Amino acid sequence: MANVGGGGGGAGKMADKEKKKKESILDLSKYIGKTIRVKFQGGREASGVLKGFDPLLNLVLDGTIEYMRDPDDQYKLTEDTRQLGLVVCRGTSVVLICPQDGMEAIPNPLIQQQDG
Repeated sequence: MANVGGGGGGAGKMADKEKKKKESILDLSKYIGKTIRVKFQGGREASGVLKGFDPLLNLVLDGTIEYMRDPDDQYKLTEDTRQLGLVVCRGTSVVLICPQDGMEAIPNPLIQQQDG
């Protein structure tokens, strides 16, 4: 009876490794309180002030505006917009995120840096 509850001792170490692997390479914290533009699967686009996010890229946007699409061509945007207010964007449908006021160049985080 001395081994009761002894199984699974290595599970904590495995969970720590999993957490390190799932660390996001995208740091959205510098865009909190700033206006961003988001493109979604299916062609929808919206912009709003980023209020929060999580590692799965779920986004909370305030003052959100959706850019309406042309009924004849779903991939062409029109001048029409729709006010949505406060919204939660599901991370699995997010295709692109960019700041509304422009972009900055960053080094590619997926390329291995060579020491030289």
